[in-house]
Amino acid sequence: MAKYLNEFDATMQMIQGKWKIIILYELAETGQGRFGELQRHIQNVSHKTLANQLRELETDGLIIRHDFKTAEPHVEYHLSENGKSLIPILDAICTWGDTHVDHNLIERSLCDE
Repeated sequence: MAKYLNEFDATMQMIQGKWKIIILYELAETGQGRFGELQRHIQNVSHKTLANQLRELETDGLIIRHDFKTAEPHVEYHLSENGKSLIPILDAICTWGDTHVDHNLIERSLCDE
């Protein structure tokens, strides 16, 4: 049974989530990130929500989770090739929003980061 209505629905469901686009942008900028680093950058995200959104991005093949399997937990995330291919699309959406949406209605601009 089909999971998505069409290609647009599939793409939008993969990036839908309050913090997913910020996570993708942060990993695109830094190349990789640890959980605590991502949580500090995003600021207002709970541990549970960030963990869930990272898990969903990993399940959808947009990020890769690397567990170093050390005594002290050490896990890093980075964009997969599919995740990297989304960045130009997200840039275009960001530019459109920057041009067509009243800046007073935007809490945090990702286009400027």
